[in-house]
Amino acid sequence: MLLVSVVLLACSLLKKVSGRLGIPSLLMFILLGMLFGSDGLFKIPFEDYAFAEQISSVALVFIMFYGGFGTNWKAARPVATLSVVLSSLGTVLTALLTGLFCCFVLGMPLLEGLLCGAVLGSTDAASVFSILRSRRLALKENTAPLLEVESGSNDPFAYMLTVVLLSAMETGVTAGGVILLLAGQLLLGLAFGFGIGFGVRWLMRRYWPDASGMETLFMVGAALLAYAAPTMLGGNGFLSVYIAGIILGNSSLPSRTTLVPFFDGVTGNMQAVLFFLLGLLAFPSRMAAVLLPGLAIALFLAVVARPAAVFALMTPFGGSVARRVLVSFSGLRGAASIVFAIVAVQSPAAMENDLFHIAFVVVLFSIALQGSLLPAVARKLGMIDEEGDVLKTFTDYVDETPVNFVQIEVEAGHSWCGRRVAELELPPGTILVSLRRGGEQMVPKGDTCLQAGDLLVMCALERHGGTDFCLTERTVEADELTPGATLADLPHHPGSLIVLIRRGHDCFIPDGSTRLQAGDHLLINRVEEGSAAR
Repeated sequence: MLLVSVVLLACSLLKKVSGRLGIPSLLMFILLGMLFGSDGLFKIPFEDYAFAEQISSVALVFIMFYGGFGTNWKAARPVATLSVVLSSLGTVLTALLTGLFCCFVLGMPLLEGLLCGAVLGSTDAASVFSILRSRRLALKENTAPLLEVESGSNDPFAYMLTVVLLSAMETGVTAGGVILLLAGQLLLGLAFGFGIGFGVRWLMRRYWPDASGMETLFMVGAALLAYAAPTMLGGNGFLSVYIAGIILGNSSLPSRTTLVPFFDGVTGNMQAVLFFLLGLLAFPSRMAAVLLPGLAIALFLAVVARPAAVFALMTPFGGSVARRVLVSFSGLRGAASIVFAIVAVQSPAAMENDLFHIAFVVVLFSIALQGSLLPAVARKLGMIDEEGDVLKTFTDYVDETPVNFVQIEVEAGHSWCGRRVAELELPPGTILVSLRRGGEQMVPKGDTCLQAGDLLVMCALERHGGTDFCLTERTVEADELTPGATLADLPHHPGSLIVLIRRGHDCFIPDGSTRLQAGDHLLINRVEEGSAAR
């Protein structure tokens, strides 16, 4: 437990430090894992690829789910076609060129070289957008949404290529077998992704009209189901979980304000754990033997394979050359490549090369060099949109508008009950923004007639300058109560007001007719006599 606590604290501190130094935080997590590993300072022996694959797969599920959940489809729709072309054909073309380079230049067997290309074929969304988010870099020509959808959706295609090549190396496959395998991967992944996404959305809207805390657990189960169900049947679980994430992230869910910070925190922690674990699994002493081949592959990917695929596929869609150069340079390799390399190492397929450490060298080069230089390259190409905000390309974006929301329930006998919204006398500077009636959410209009049980949400501008009043709490004791007495009957205390009563699990705003009970927790605004307003 001491070791775990030290690692967690170190990861948290590195997250802060990396942003100030301009170094990608994911690189810091990898280096921290290497520091703790067998060849590092703390000499923790760890070489369990099976365990690492299980943990990495679970982490990758949540990273890909939130990658889809955070994709703003409205912003991404104009570039959706190009993004899908890059994530599918672009991944295949990049993997093919890299595989041929490994075979004919580095001397790998053909299938093993192609497998190396497939493992390294996809780009890493976490690496790219951890940089864009931390620097608040908005890109011109819809480049940010393009990179977001491409890097989020190309992992499933790289995984399919990896599965096909491993099958060919293990038992051999025919052309018909490849077609059936790919069709099963795609069709089952799409079917489960859309089915679970729309099914969960229907259930969330029907059975979670109010935040109860269980919606986060339900969504975690949905993400795991979206991966596990198609995987068991031979489908592409990564494709399924990404599609389910897109559907749910772009839906109006009643518990969205709870889900966004929850999954944001979970995904950030999963990224830290995943990259630390991958660093822990690496042996720097073994990397020396594959350093030159790894660097050669990394350079070929960055200078030849990725640019060739991007220019070939993006040119028919138009756009500036600077945009194509930036998209080419933004093809960072990350966690998915190393996880797929672990899958390959765990397979029965015989390999002559240390694929895991080759992938590790490529990822280190990509994140350290390309990741660190990405902001500078974007500025040099003139692709920075100084007036934009990259966070608006994500569905978890919350504009920094200074407003507060207040929730009011219309009880039977309330003066607003039976009145139209247009007839209400609202406090100055407030507006009624939402009305929930039963399980239905609606936007109130002037002719909307309020009913008993309606739950209203009002909006007002946030007060600047802080609060200059003091809130205190106290509990009502039994000997303080007078039978039948209400708040209006209690002795008046100048400078104090009971603003809220917590009774058991319920909280409510009292009035003069409220009767106190033993055990009530009172929230009191108290102003000392003679105090001056600030």
